[in-house]
Amino acid sequence: VQLQASGGGLVQPGGSLRLDCAASGNIFSLDNMGWYRQAPGKQRELVALISSGVGKKPVDSVQGRFTILRDDFKYMVYLQMNSLEPEDTAVYYCYADGVKTAPRRAGKTYWGEGTQVTVSS
Repeated sequence: VQLQASGGGLVQPGGSLRLDCAASGNIFSLDNMGWYRQAPGKQRELVALISSGVGKKPVDSVQGRFTILRDDFKYMVYLQMNSLEPEDTAVYYCYADGVKTAPRRAGKTYWGEGTQVTVSS
């Protein structure tokens, strides 16, 4: 199972970016998908998490600016980021948990390699 993220880049303050993440491999089912981020010198933090089809959970710092969406058929998760601020600069990591490769297998957690988002004028 692999998570492949794309869509990062450089954007001016107030701009928008969309991050995409695709989970691929022998996937039977998975629970949550979402995004974490890690800024230089800081710990990795949760940005937004979404359960199967429902339950958007953006953290307070991005609520109203970021929207998380999920496509259960394609095992994809998207993060639409609007009104970006310099404080949003970080490496963004795609995340998936409860990933099963067969009905009776235990679920595992997977991380993508990360995509850089830089907000700067």
